This record gives sequence, structure tokens and C-alpha cells, in this order.
Amino acid sequence: MKKKTHWVKVWAFLLVFGFILTGCMAGNEESSSTDGDSSEGSSGENGDLEEKVVVYSPHGKDILSEFEKQFEAEYDVDMEFLDMGSQEILDRVRSEENNTQADIWWGAPQVMFDEAKNEELLQPYEPSYADALDEMYHDEEWYWTGTSQTPEVILYNNKEISEEEAPKDWDDLIDPKWEDELIIRYPLASGTMRTIYSAMIYRDYKDTESPEAGYEWLQKLDENTKEYAANPEIMYNQVAKGVGNLSVWNMPDTVMLAEEKDYPFSYVIPESGTPVLTEGIAMIKGAPHPEAAKAFYEFVNTQEAAKLLADKYYRIPTRDDVEDLPQWIEETEINAMDIDWAVFQEKSEEWMEHWDNNIKNSEKETGN
Repeated sequence: MKKKTHWVKVWAFLLVFGFILTGCMAGNEESSSTDGDSSEGSSGENGDLEEKVVVYSPHGKDILSEFEKQFEAEYDVDMEFLDMGSQEILDRVRSEENNTQADIWWGAPQVMFDEAKNEELLQPYEPSYADALDEMYHDEEWYWTGTSQTPEVILYNNKEISEEEAPKDWDDLIDPKWEDELIIRYPLASGTMRTIYSAMIYRDYKDTESPEAGYEWLQKLDENTKEYAANPEIMYNQVAKGVGNLSVWNMPDTVMLAEEKDYPFSYVIPESGTPVLTEGIAMIKGAPHPEAAKAFYEFVNTQEAAKLLADKYYRIPTRDDVEDLPQWIEETEINAMDIDWAVFQEKSEEWMEHWDNNIKNSEKETGN
């Protein structure tokens, strides 16, 4: 009897212990599931992220390499980037529509993102900083958000051209005295240049609905152009060396090159007004690494990132909650050209094709 009672007690103990163990395991599963639900859709939990994110961007190796280093340190996610012109990015995203290779498109004028949206190449994402953006700095359905504002300027070599001699407005550039002085970034590959050229056509088009006066202006500009540079670096170097002493480009890059790399560059904000682009970021439809993409999307437009881009890379933030910006940003007065960006989106391709086929002197292309 004592032996039997002993085994009954043993089996009872094992049964109770089994229930306790099962309950603990069930409790752990429930806790894990709850944690998973709370972080669903969040890019902040490193465990939810894929092993890499692929970024297409025209921002240049300096910016991209710095953000690669910081992002990888923060998230332990490999950032791969391809540095090319914004138009080249749009063309590549189009060609990869049925076999998406990249997750993020970081850097392009808003008109190009609108074009990509209309072609169903992007997917919407509303970031955590949405309340810090004016409505002009994001797509109404959040297919893109603005990261910086980019005014366009006349760039000149200040060792060869004095401040007094420098062109003060767009029409000064077509004065015959500047023949062979212009080095132009090849427009078809550059969102910046497409915007500038389209703006020159739009000035008359908005009143006449005819591009002819703009085409005539671009013809005169072509006559003063010495070279169409295949990429920005070639353009910078040619102007710095005095091969040609003028160009048209964006203000932030011009300031950065002068202050950080000692290029002999100064700029003029055209008196009659200048196009001011909203540079943005977007997720590519079918992104193969969507959670890592969201993390990167958030990372490059935090307050800290916006301030870094302002301080070190001369980008003017779109967020309205970034403090202690550089003095040159605080003091810059921009006369923004009044532009119907929907017209740009509709007409720019047609206008640029006409320039390419009927105006451009192909003998001036270098390295294309």
C-alpha cells in the first residue's frame, strides 16, 4: 500500500508540473504574439527588417556613403545604392516594373514622382513625420514626401567672372557675349536641367499656350553652350577649370562645392524668379524589402538627418520643425517662379524631345 501511494503521488506531481510547464509555454507564445502585433508595420524593430535595402538616388556618393554608414550602424541592415541621374532612375524603374530591383527612390523633383505615380510605379507610405510637412511638400495620397527645397541658380566661375559682370537673370545667358561660355549638364538625364529648361518654355507658355518662344530661347542658349556634360562631375570640373565659365544648376550643390571643395563657384538667384523644386523620397511599387525600405524612408528625414543635410550638404529642409539651421539658409531670399507643376508633368517630355531632336547641337555632347 505504501508503495502504491508513493507512485500515485509521483504521477500526480508530474501531471501538475506538466500543466504548469504547458501554461508557461502558452503564456510565452501569447506574449510573443502580442509583441509581434504591437510592432506590425513598424520599421523601428530591427528584428522585423529584411537584411538589406536597395536605394536609387542622384544625391552623389558623398551623401549616399555617409547615410549608408549611419543607417547600417543604426539598423544593422545592408544599404546598397546606385548613384545616377533622376531621369535615369525613372527610366530604370520603368524598365524593372515587372522585376522590381530597388526599394527606395531618394531624390528627384516632385514632377518626376508625380509622373511615376501616374504610371503606377510607386506605392504610398505616410511617414511618422507627416504633421511636420506643409501640404505642398507631399503627395496628397503619400506616394512621395519632400525632403528638401531646391532653388535653381546661375552658376559662374568667380575667378574668371566678377560679381558685377555675372549674368543677373535668365535672359542674360543668351547674350552673344557669353558664346562658348556655358557648360550644361546634359538635360535629358537630369531632373534639375529638365526643370530649368521647361521653366524657360513655361514663362511664355503660361500666357500663350505655345512653346515657340521658349524653343527660340533654348536655341540661343544652345548657341552659347560649349559642352553638354554627361554627368555633374564633368560639368563642375569644366567650369572650375575655365573651359566654360557659366552654367545653370541648383543652389545647394553650388554652395556646397564652393565651401567644401574649394571650387571657384558663385551664384546668382535670377531676378525675375526661379523654379524651386521639392526634392523627395518614395517607395517603389513591389519593393523586395518593404520593411527595411520604410526604415530608410524614415531615417533620411528625421530632424537629425534634416539638420545634418542642411549643415553638411546644404540642403534646405521641408520639415517645419528643424531648428538651428545654417545662416545662409535663414537669410536666403528666394523669388520662386509661379509654376503650374501639372503643366510641367504633362508637357515636359514633349518639350524636351523637341529640344533633343530639333535644337540641341549633338556635336557638343561629351561622354553621352
